[in-house]
Amino acid sequence: MNAMLEDRVVIVTGAGGGIGRDFALAMASHGARVVVNDVGASVSGDGHDPGPAERVVSEIRAAGGTAVASTDSVADWSAANRIVETAMDAFGRIDCVVNNAGILRDRFFFNMSVEEWRAVIDVHLNGSFYVARAAAPHFRSANRGSYVHMTSTSGLVGNFGQANYAAAKLGIVGLSKSIALDMSRYGVRSNCIAPFAWSRMIGSIPTDTDEQKARVERLKRMETAKIAPLAVYLASDAADGVSGQIFGVRANEIFLFSQNRPVRSVHRSDGWTAEAIAEHAIPSLRAHFYPLDRSQDVFSWDPL
Repeated sequence: MNAMLEDRVVIVTGAGGGIGRDFALAMASHGARVVVNDVGASVSGDGHDPGPAERVVSEIRAAGGTAVASTDSVADWSAANRIVETAMDAFGRIDCVVNNAGILRDRFFFNMSVEEWRAVIDVHLNGSFYVARAAAPHFRSANRGSYVHMTSTSGLVGNFGQANYAAAKLGIVGLSKSIALDMSRYGVRSNCIAPFAWSRMIGSIPTDTDEQKARVERLKRMETAKIAPLAVYLASDAADGVSGQIFGVRANEIFLFSQNRPVRSVHRSDGWTAEAIAEHAIPSLRAHFYPLDRSQDVFSWDPL
């Protein structure tokens, strides 16, 4: 067994399948004791089944690792605290939180219901805050700790029919950066991963056109297990000094994403009027405008 995370305790939310399962298995294979959290819901967030979390725990134990199951929902503050309490009760410490739990309620913005908006925000954004915040006092008192949050190019770049998901995932980037800033004095790190992989979270992508079919075939070549090594690294002491960053993993490629910074400015000594903005400011800035790209427009080459 690789001891990169020997005796460390890691919580992985949404760990009953897909990327989360691979994270949990990889953490355990590197010596971590793992809290496998999953409510056992459908991709849309419906239902509750302890089976997925318990099966991953059994896999870890069968391989000689240590794990316990948690079926509490990240989308509820009290339940999120119970997830952290599970780690403390079982192992007496907590060293890393991987905020991976998520659902999808895809719909074009003009048709999206308030319920569809809230459901996705609750799990992704509120859930990431709740679990991270519940762990914060333990990290602070120990003067150590690591957060690994899942973001998405749906938020970083854009995609059709995912206003709720994109807003949540870009919100997680802001949350991670704030955690990194606020908790740096306590030796706590916080980073994001944008995963590219075929999983049930994207298995419902339409395949009505040849272009869509080709995209799905490319996605199927991107294995979820390829993302886990970066999460293990970010959870370990080897990542000391790595905080506030946004990474991406696509098959054998690792990306570092840019962060919002000014790219161009214009100045007018006597101030701006709406007319002057139209005549001078926007024409000067327009060459630097970003197009309405989607993720597949930016990542247009086949996975390597």
